[in-house]
Amino acid sequence: MVCGESAPSLPEVAGLAVHRIGARPGKAEVDPLLDTETLVVAGTDADLAAVVVRLVRKEKLGSVRVGFVPSDPGSAVAALWGLPTDPARALALVTRGEVDPVPLIRDDSGGVLVGRGTFGAIRGVAYCDDQVALRGPARSVEVTPDGDGGPGLVVRVEKGLLFKRPVTFTGRAFQIGCLPTRPQSDGVPFPRAITRWTWYRHTEDLRLIRGLG
Repeated sequence: MVCGESAPSLPEVAGLAVHRIGARPGKAEVDPLLDTETLVVAGTDADLAAVVVRLVRKEKLGSVRVGFVPSDPGSAVAALWGLPTDPARALALVTRGEVDPVPLIRDDSGGVLVGRGTFGAIRGVAYCDDQVALRGPARSVEVTPDGDGGPGLVVRVEKGLLFKRPVTFTGRAFQIGCLPTRPQSDGVPFPRAITRWTWYRHTEDLRLIRGLG
């Protein structure tokens, strides 16, 4: 799947059919293409998340291998999982690589997080599992899947003092109650302000092709 105008053009690869679809594609574009063993997404982290949402809802996470060819050199997914950002190298990895299941993060509004979730300046109370991650104001909060084999996700809280290192927590879930704000998932702001939000590890992992051997 080549998603949106910014997605890199892919060279022809034997056995790989190329379908050009829109950015952050939805059900009508994605679902007809899910009857496969290997799915390659060329696009942004948000494009990948949109496709993975459909895999979750069609209950295909356990049967489909997912490769990713980033269109953004700053892709959080690529940085987190050590994927090439050069399109030719990324596609070569997809064709020869092995599956390495990685944590998939979901939210309580039905979305998924594949790379980075953020809050800007915020005030509230937050927990990572049973640990208090925040009580009061913070300059920012960042949540990512755990790339070090931990329980699921990593939370980094910057509490506002200049040059102070962020406080880091790991767990299976992050929950916050706060003054109205809009979280971002993979660079996409939530469409409305919220006062409660949860990111948590899904029961199934994403079968990502990473080329580990």
